Amino acid sequence: MWTQGHGWFLGDDIDTDQIMPTRHLALRTAEDLAPFALSGNDPAWASTIMAGDVVIAGKNFGCGSSREHAPLGLKGLGVQCVVAQSFARIFYRNAVNIGLPLLVISAALPSQPQGCDVWLNFVDGLLSFDAGETQFVGVPPAPIVLDILAHGGLMQLVASRT
Repeated sequence: MWTQGHGWFLGDDIDTDQIMPTRHLALRTAEDLAPFALSGNDPAWASTIMAGDVVIAGKNFGCGSSREHAPLGLKGLGVQCVVAQSFARIFYRNAVNIGLPLLVISAALPSQPQGCDVWLNFVDGLLSFDAGETQFVGVPPAPIVLDILAHGGLMQLVASRT
């Protein structure tokens, strides 16, 4: 199933301080963190990204600390998915745990304007900039990851089974 959003492009090695600066770590909820998401990179990002948009990055997205605040702020913005060539392992795990979808597409994606239309088929691991005509193939999420995301996060999945 394809969904549509706007694509917002970042480079390589976007660390957790860029995603959620340290000065906002006293905040705890996704809603409180959302206005500051990516503000370490550009203070205007959070006001630009809308619910359903896709963040697209290069290699090593989410490197740095193990703070859960970084993926939580992106989830609070309503980002439907973060697509990157690779993710730092702890960021990947934190994102899955809190219910933020991530897609690995190891190929370098073509240059596109900020805010361009993107189409995403998360379950099949596909991204397109032209309504599916040209597809970039990523790694489809494992069934357990889909189950965790369907429940909104790991704790919600565990709670549903008890």
